[in-house]
Amino acid sequence: MPRYKLTIEYDGGPYNGWQSQTNGRAVQDQVTKAVRAYSGEEAEVFAAGRTDTGVHALGQVVHLDLERGDKADKVKDAINFHLKPAPISVVASERVSDEFHARFDATKRHYLYRIINRRAPLTLDLGQAWAVPVPLDADAMHRAAQALIGKHDFTTFRSVHCQAKSAIRTMDEITV
Repeated sequence: MPRYKLTIEYDGGPYNGWQSQTNGRAVQDQVTKAVRAYSGEEAEVFAAGRTDTGVHALGQVVHLDLERGDKADKVKDAINFHLKPAPISVVASERVSDEFHARFDATKRHYLYRIINRRAPLTLDLGQAWAVPVPLDADAMHRAAQALIGKHDFTTFRSVHCQAKSAIRTMDEITV
């Protein structure tokens, strides 16, 4: 059965995170529903990682197996058609080997946190950035952030339900 790797972006504002929920208000539920509408198949969608409620994604990698042997572009376009009007989009797709797994083959994650430092309320960036109305010392923030670069144990920052084998992570870069 052909396996497809999809790269998805989404506005997490209306959703309870990535992982499927009983109320159906998760990004995974919307993608699964779109796949079913296109293919008629009950395909399981596996993600590289989970996002929390309200968190957006620019490049969430997922994989799924479909009995249909459609070309990757057709899969992308068909899923996008059935995702409308949800703020979710498949931006890339490709056929991959049966050994590929979105979660276990992930080698990096990239996070972007945006802070807009001004007194005026956000309009166009509302829901996309954090507004901080008091003066910030970007140089001090940058110096402090450098302490996180390298290999560290993040045990105290993970959920008790975390399934990762290790809490050791390597931070390659932090830019302020």
